[in-house]
Amino acid sequence: MHRYTRLAAAVIISGVMAAPALAQELTGTLRKIRDTGSITIGHREASIPFSYLDDKQQPIGYAMDLCMKVVDAVKAELKMPNLKVALQAVTSANRIPLLQNGTIDLECGSTTNSVERQKTVAFGPTYFVINVTAAAKKSSGMKSLTDLGGKTISTTSGTTAVPLLKKYERTANIDVKEIYGKDHAESMQLLATDRVAAFVMDDILLAGQIANQPNPGDYVIFPESLRTEPYSMMLRREDPQFKSLVDRTMAAVYKSGEINKIYAKWFTSPIPPRNVNLNFQMTPAIMEAFKNPNDRGVQ
Repeated sequence: MHRYTRLAAAVIISGVMAAPALAQELTGTLRKIRDTGSITIGHREASIPFSYLDDKQQPIGYAMDLCMKVVDAVKAELKMPNLKVALQAVTSANRIPLLQNGTIDLECGSTTNSVERQKTVAFGPTYFVINVTAAAKKSSGMKSLTDLGGKTISTTSGTTAVPLLKKYERTANIDVKEIYGKDHAESMQLLATDRVAAFVMDDILLAGQIANQPNPGDYVIFPESLRTEPYSMMLRREDPQFKSLVDRTMAAVYKSGEINKIYAKWFTSPIPPRNVNLNFQMTPAIMEAFKNPNDRGVQ
């Protein structure tokens, strides 16, 4: 065998032997995506303006835009420009189980990154910071959290607002009756139809729901806060390859300044379906999250 022929044969053999090795380099979510040719995004249906359905019943929102940046990064990383993107609706109650069992690969909504949740799932860098508070009708005369005593309120099942409200009841020595909505739209409807006196939830989600009511001026959001919480996209734990890709992608969006345009699109501009402007300016806490990306969870 000539030297060139032997060399060519060696290259071919090494290439064949390397193929399985390369395939084994991918782990976790990226391997699942590569093997199935699809990535499944978990989205909310009524978390305005983070992840919700437009008038054509298509998921849109701030979180969806950011998650699609991750999808683009996955396509580039895996060299799969035609990667299929599947969309799966999730709720506050089932979002974590559906992520854990592999039904969804990335959850894009209004999910609080907490130390407790980090025991079962992981998070990308913070992309929003909220205050948990309450909204009521102005006609009720209610203006503060202490006014909730003796009232029936709504909140959404599976959210961090539930344990925070119960803790507040104990510390403030008040008695509150809760009715749980399956999503934020249902919780808001309970308030709008006077079946409850207030809706306890994250300030920006309250603002989003109120903005889409026939008479937004009828409502007031309390200035107090039960807790400040960071939002982020949620992914599976112990998946360093995918976590690294998510972290790099988000950091690049922040550092480039692209985040400012995406933020303005959803929080200081008219948004579908009613072209309402939330006029929710970027707070110092949100600016800090963009300046120094991190995935720290709230205690």
